[in-house]
Amino acid sequence: MRVVVDLSRCQGYAQCAFLAPEVFRMHGEEALMYHPSPDDARREQVLRAAAACPVQAILVDQLEDRDVPAEAAQS
Repeated sequence: MRVVVDLSRCQGYAQCAFLAPEVFRMHGEEALMYHPSPDDARREQVLRAAAACPVQAILVDQLEDRDVPAEAAQS
């Protein structure tokens, strides 16, 4: 799983830091810091955090399909 936050869009509401504190955290009152490739065990928390973002600044990319070689995907 890959997480990308549009920091120009983020307004520092910190809903993500509340819902997935192991992945997102506030640095000061306005700067968000995050782990770009969290462990899959955090998937549910990260998805909830992304859904809760009031400005939809969090994108979660599911990488499962990209991990399959092209030859195997065609079989």
